[in-house]
Amino acid sequence: MSKVATLPGEPSSPVQKVWKPELYKIQLDAPAPQPVRCQRTLPLPAAGSAVAVATDADVDAVEDKNQAMRLYGSEYHGVMGHLEAEQLLSNASDGSYLVRRSPKSDGYYTLSVRFNKRTKHFKVFYKQGHGHYLREQDKHYETVHEMVADGLINFHMQLYASPIIQQINQQTKNCYQQSPYMTLNRRKLRALSNELENQQIDQQATQQQQQQQQQLPATDPMPLVYEKPHNFKVHTFKGLNWCEFCANFLWGFTAQGVKCEACGFMAHNKCSELVPPKCVPDLKCIRGVFGTDLTTMVQLHQCSIPFVVRRCVEEVEARGMLQEGIYRVSGFADEIDALKLALDRDGDKTDMSEAAYGNVNVIAGTLKLYLRLLPVPLITFQAYPSFMAAGRNAKPTEQLQLMAEAVRRLPPAHHSCLQYMLEHLKRVASHYAVNKMNEHNLATVFAPTLIATPQHMTNLTEEIFMLSSLITHCETIFASSSAS
Repeated sequence: MSKVATLPGEPSSPVQKVWKPELYKIQLDAPAPQPVRCQRTLPLPAAGSAVAVATDADVDAVEDKNQAMRLYGSEYHGVMGHLEAEQLLSNASDGSYLVRRSPKSDGYYTLSVRFNKRTKHFKVFYKQGHGHYLREQDKHYETVHEMVADGLINFHMQLYASPIIQQINQQTKNCYQQSPYMTLNRRKLRALSNELENQQIDQQATQQQQQQQQQLPATDPMPLVYEKPHNFKVHTFKGLNWCEFCANFLWGFTAQGVKCEACGFMAHNKCSELVPPKCVPDLKCIRGVFGTDLTTMVQLHQCSIPFVVRRCVEEVEARGMLQEGIYRVSGFADEIDALKLALDRDGDKTDMSEAAYGNVNVIAGTLKLYLRLLPVPLITFQAYPSFMAAGRNAKPTEQLQLMAEAVRRLPPAHHSCLQYMLEHLKRVASHYAVNKMNEHNLATVFAPTLIATPQHMTNLTEEIFMLSSLITHCETIFASSSAS
């Protein structure tokens, strides 16, 4: 018998949110790099007299200055001592930085950076073809600006995220079964596992294999006899990415973690040490779209609306608008999981017709699942306070103006998708007499899915009111947003 998907607080949601947003939100507050431009003309070495011939040392000094200008640009301040740099940056905001040559330096420059109202100094080096670095074994960067950006994030995380980072470092291998990797890919792994077992041709090992599988926890879809080490390599991730072992954000500007070259498993370097040797290269072909950042997804597919959202909305509007309790009534969890697998595997070509999925609540549940698994919700963490402030304004005209301003704070991918979803929900609500789902009812169902609410929050009264107002006035709000 199929099991209906249930979740406390939102009856029709198949799973809890799998991603942990705390590290991402902390990184958002990290200071941005701000180069301090040199305002003075850097002196050339004195020749001693007007007719004196330049010495080799003078020529080297000129070449050194020219090279520094090429490498560092206007943030290079020439020869400058420690105390002078401290004084210059004493009133600068966090993130301010400059590059200088210490009076007694030998083969290196000094990077002075302002953070937490203090100035830090670092020896910096450059090697052709390798970039800028602090130590040979450390990260290498194309520009000093990137180096400073990455350093500021790491300083900020060490200062404000150390308890979370400590928890990450204290994890055990037992966390693997509850990891996002297993949550999102369990059905795929089980299917691939069956294929692996069917390929077993060594009849003598059959009995031993069965005995080992009897000892395996029921939650692990991969056979115990299957063992293949992951090929983890340090990786610079583009866009926003989360660790598939601990569910925390992969923070930093570059080389944020590691990625298995065979199956695509992404993790913090420390977390990768706990991942069991069960690499499934075939999984890379069906990693899919669920759980991927929205901006990354629309850039990858060169679209404004993810195909999952578009296809589900089209199917609901074709045969679900008059369905009583649409989006509130649960679909069957195994059918939602099957459709998720199909969308991950077949993409836009997935058959979502009534013949394939007769229960339209499965389509609606899959759409909510996709939105709920977004690492950054449709109404983002940065924009959430603005939306809530707008919803609390009791004057209708001002409320709509403030909501239009809040909408403008969204990244383009979130802006387009939110508009698409709200206009769809407004059309659903127009059939309230039949489907019993007005703006308030829809907002009640979608608030935990679309809004960046804290995980411990249970009273969503204000969020529901705000979202209901967004649905009701979506045309006016987005028209005002586009016109401004």
